[in-house]
Amino acid sequence: MKPPTPIWVRLTLLLAAVYNLAWGLWVIAAPNGLFKLLQIETPNYPVIWQAIGMIIGVYGIGYVIAATNPVRHWPIVFVGLIGKILGPLGFMISYWKGNLDWPFFWQILTNDIIWWIPFVAVLYYVFRESNVPKSADPALSKSNAVDQLQSQMGLSINQISHRRPVMMVFLRHAGCTFCRQTLSDLNQLRDSILKLGVEVAIVHMGSPMEGTMMLSKYDLDFFHRFSDPSCLLYRTFGFQRGKFSQVLSPRVLLRGLRAAIFGGHGMGGLQGDGFQLPGVVVVFREQEILAFPAKDAAERFNFLEIAQRASAVAANLAREVGRADQLQTSSAS
Repeated sequence: MKPPTPIWVRLTLLLAAVYNLAWGLWVIAAPNGLFKLLQIETPNYPVIWQAIGMIIGVYGIGYVIAATNPVRHWPIVFVGLIGKILGPLGFMISYWKGNLDWPFFWQILTNDIIWWIPFVAVLYYVFRESNVPKSADPALSKSNAVDQLQSQMGLSINQISHRRPVMMVFLRHAGCTFCRQTLSDLNQLRDSILKLGVEVAIVHMGSPMEGTMMLSKYDLDFFHRFSDPSCLLYRTFGFQRGKFSQVLSPRVLLRGLRAAIFGGHGMGGLQGDGFQLPGVVVVFREQEILAFPAKDAAERFNFLEIAQRASAVAANLAREVGRADQLQTSSAS
């Protein structure tokens, strides 16, 4: 069940609706009122100005509709924002040509410019909410996901972890530049990681076929891969959705461009939750022994160092279990 729409989103749209309706009615009822207030020449054809007031008022009705369900009716907000961007642009062109006086700018300020940030914030909220993964199978839960979700080899995380430590690499969406960079890094380090006795499991948000195609491009077909479009495993191990500063900050965007252009990883379309953060978890004998949540979408992990630590921790745990078994055997005899 999705959380209710935040009050600030609805309030923003309702305030915009009230303003548009009030402004539109004023212009229709007193077409020369604004011009007299600004002390500029009145239009020769006030009926045209009244028609503009009618259009602005109709936008107000649209904002009321959008406030009832912003995620569903986001095109209304988007079109409104376009109008509020083009309005000032048209004013500057007309002012430059000498067709409008500068005092008219105050009308542009209140009608358009002051709404830029609120409307962008509403559209950002809509984009974030529309990326929320669909609910998982009701039969699955965090407690049993590691037992019931299976890789392409028919094994669960817990089953794999009984044999040796498994390094679970959680990707972002399939079109993410950083995910391609991650798979490229794993391709270069795969032999060194496997020599340490560490299994690798890739967790992704695509379908099983999409996962197969994605890993085959990097010659990683033999890695375990888990299709998790509902992000249940992500939540199980505590990997959350990122904030704006973690996903779309200048630093993240700059590193993305560097990886895409200079790193040769390119860019793909959004396929999955664009706000999901990546991370790495190591599980051994059904226990989480290491965890590395990403600070932001651009974080690059040192997989060889993680595998070395995983191998050492797993070896210590195995020795401790061995000593415990010996003590139990001695006590029983």
